[in-house]
Amino acid sequence: MPHPVFRSLLRAGLLALGVLAATAQAQFPSKPIRLVVPFPAGSATDVVGRILAPAVSAAIGQPVLVDNKAGADGAIAGTEVVNAAPDGHTLLLATNSPIAAVPALRKSPPYDAVTDFAPVTDVGRYTFFLFASAAAPFRTLAELIAHAKANPGRLNYATGNTTGILSFAQINALAGIDMTHVPYKGEPAGVTDLVANRVQLMIATPTTAGGHARDGRLKVIATTLPKRSPVFPDAPTMAESGMPQFAIVSWAALFAPGKTPREVVERLNREFGAAMKRPEVVAAMDKQAFFLTPSTPEQLGQFVREQKDAYARIVRAAGIQPE
Repeated sequence: MPHPVFRSLLRAGLLALGVLAATAQAQFPSKPIRLVVPFPAGSATDVVGRILAPAVSAAIGQPVLVDNKAGADGAIAGTEVVNAAPDGHTLLLATNSPIAAVPALRKSPPYDAVTDFAPVTDVGRYTFFLFASAAAPFRTLAELIAHAKANPGRLNYATGNTTGILSFAQINALAGIDMTHVPYKGEPAGVTDLVANRVQLMIATPTTAGGHARDGRLKVIATTLPKRSPVFPDAPTMAESGMPQFAIVSWAALFAPGKTPREVVERLNREFGAAMKRPEVVAAMDKQAFFLTPSTPEQLGQFVREQKDAYARIVRAAGIQPE
């Protein structure tokens, strides 16, 4: 049996830890929360963050401030959050880019996506479409592939995130075609050049490209979703277009630095989960063709592990060599 003095010290230590945890939860948040977004203003993730921020702010009594840190496929934003104080006041509104794709695309990732972040909640799923410039001489995926085979290297495609990079890598590999990659830090700048026909193709969200497509300045070739989207119901899926092997899931989720106290993570999960149920938030997300999927921290942690493995397989299958 433990010595009575040891038992007393152990009880005192456990009591002190409980008091500290309760104090941390009671005091949180004690200042504004910085919501780091890994893409520029006007991007789909930026819009999602700016819809959520005021709803959470109203509930917690502190501002939630969106901070855009674009570049390096989200690794800049991810690294900043990993190195922030683990107190819940700095969060990452991540996508599959910094969490699943960066570890798959780099030999030496700047962080471990599983251990260096504390999962808070899943947020939702993006709707992506394959858009073409209005001047492009094709309207279907089959016509695009035929044109690319007849003109190797002459079609330019824009990307503003790793969803675009990996999607086009899959298309090139599956169709046996060669197109020229033009990377951008985010969707908005790429869509601008797509409308101007400086690039001919881009996989993008309706947030940045939908208005141009509805106005006839862009063509909608297909959706990357497994079924047709009500946003552009005439756009076939990639499977319907003759490419059933195509598989990319585009998502957003919320993370804190890895050593954030459990009590703080649980409070954040409750507050963001409640915000995602508010009718005005749901309606605003619907307008962006973004589907909310809140979760527990444990469910998100499991999803991240699955996505890391899935993206590693996609990178290998597309023949991409990590750099």
